[in-house]
Parts: sequence; C-alpha cells; structure tokens
Amino acid sequence: MLVNAYAAPAAGEPLVPTTVTRREVGSNDVLIKIEYAGICHSDIHTVRGDWGPQPFPVTPGHEIIGTVVEAGADVTNHKVSDRVGVGCMVNSCRECSNCRNDDEQYCLNGTVFTYASADRDGTATQGGYSTHVVVDADFVLKVPDGIASAEAAPLLCAGITTYSPLQHWGAGPGKKVAIVGLGGLGHLGVKIAHALGAEVTVLSQTLKKQEDGLRLGADRYYATSDPDTFKNLANSFDLIVNTVSADIDVDAYLKLLAVNGTLVNVGAPAEPMSVNVFSLLGGRRSFAGSMIGGIAATQDMLHFCAEHHIGADVEVISADEINTAYERVLASDVRYRFVIDASTFV
Repeated sequence: MLVNAYAAPAAGEPLVPTTVTRREVGSNDVLIKIEYAGICHSDIHTVRGDWGPQPFPVTPGHEIIGTVVEAGADVTNHKVSDRVGVGCMVNSCRECSNCRNDDEQYCLNGTVFTYASADRDGTATQGGYSTHVVVDADFVLKVPDGIASAEAAPLLCAGITTYSPLQHWGAGPGKKVAIVGLGGLGHLGVKIAHALGAEVTVLSQTLKKQEDGLRLGADRYYATSDPDTFKNLANSFDLIVNTVSADIDVDAYLKLLAVNGTLVNVGAPAEPMSVNVFSLLGGRRSFAGSMIGGIAATQDMLHFCAEHHIGADVEVISADEINTAYERVLASDVRYRFVIDASTFV
C-alpha cells in the first residue's frame, strides 16, 4: 500500500513530501496508523550523510506512536484499536545469543532498524515520518495509560537510550549520577535517574537551562565551561551518562568519576573520540557505550515511565515544519523534543 510520507531525496537535501510503499500485512504483522513521530538527532545525522552512505530516498523516524488498525491472523499480543509504539528496530534474527538474551539491538546477524536498513524482503526500511507503517508484532510495544501520546513518542528512542544504561549500571539510591547535556536525551535521563532514586547532577556547557534541570529532577547543575567545575567535582560520580552528539574532552570527564565509576556514551558524534588510557588507570574507571535496549527492556521502560508519570517535554509541529525543526535541533533551540503530528502528512 502507498502511504503519504516525508523523505530526504539525497544526503544533505531538505525533506520533501512523497509516498512510500508498505508491505501487505502478514500473519504476524500489524498495520499501525501513526499519530505522532518524534524527531531524533539520529534522523538528522542519517539524512545528512554524517554516518556514511544511505539508501536514499530515506523516510526517517523511529519514535512512533499510533493505533493498530489491522492485525495478522497469528498476532495475539496486539489487537485493533490498541495504542502502540515502534522504536528504533523492527526485526532481528531471533536466534543468535544476543537475541535470545533479549538484546535484539545487538543482533549478531544484523538488527533491522526502523529506517535506512535492509528489511527481510531486501527492500530498505522507511520510518515513521508517514501516515502508516507495517511492523512485525514482536517489535511493537504496548503504550500504557498515564502518558500522553505526543509525550510518549520520544520514549521509544530517547527514553530507552537513557533508561538502558541507568538500569544496567545500577543508578539508584546511594548512587551519584551525572547527565552530560540537557537536550532531547539528557532531559529524559534526568527524569529517569531521579525516579530511580539516584542523586542527579547535570553537566551542561552553560547555566542557561539550570532552572529547567532542577525542575526536571536534578539535585545539582554545573557549567562545564567553568574550569572550576572539573576541579571541584573530581572523583565524584559513580556513573556519568554523556548524551551529547558532539566531541567532548573524554579525559576531563573520566576524572570526574570515583573509583570503579563508569562514563557511558549514548550520544553519537560524527567525529571519532579519543581517550588517554591513564585517565582510566587512575581510578579503575571504565569508558563504555550503550545503544537503546531490547524489546523487553523497552517495554519495562514504558511501564516505569507510566508509573512515574514521565513523558518527554515536547513541541508538536506539522510536517511542513520538519526542515526548520532540524535547523533548530542543530542550534539547540528546542525544549526538548520535536514531535510531528502525523495527521499533517498529506
């Protein structure tokens, strides 16, 4: 079926209205009428070619909230009229050790991502900047009551991207956690770390968003442009989650960790990052990376956020504002996530 969408025709070109083909609903598929699609920095990196060649034209979008309008004959976990979500992946091999361990995002045979990825039929996947999508039911999430749909959309990427490392590295009571950057990822990292019971510090370039950071749940807020910040906070944190998609002085942040502390990178800058090994040796520190979470973890995250009334702070836009929104994201001019009203994909 042909559905209305927005796509980037080539690297660096503005997104334009188009149509994309959705496959027929298979026995284990669901057809979702999309209501909202979040804009992620990954969308911008992809369509601008920052992460290498892409199968253009590309319809981005992996923060999808909508309603099931058709379910295949074998689908038992979703039914027509259910409110559901689709995140960054839509399939995996289901057989490798990582898939069997509920880490489908690290599928050893190749995760099928929601857009710009090779689908099981050999075509390129197209994402949520569209009116409808067909997805294997096993990769569709239930969206619990307690979160507004527009505020839930960014949880499917930004939410799980921050929830996953906070859970994995044990953020909770008695732990000192720093979130680097207060943007689309960072603002949810603060909310989730606070709800987990950790002592939360925001490390941002300036104090411009300090009032927001404290409102969102941070206990402390420091400007990294102030050299005294790195001196005064040395050896302080059990866990630092870096959410910025730009090059940072990794060594300076590593020195903020206490013994056995971990700096986890979840932002994905286009440029390589470097680290001096002595910054790790000096305190048995670790430098790690983390990418989203498996389907089970993502479902847990949604229930956790509903229980704690956590949604993204969003600005809802129409489809014809996408290119302007991209420029505003790059200028850090959004608090804190753009979400597209899918009814405007006409």
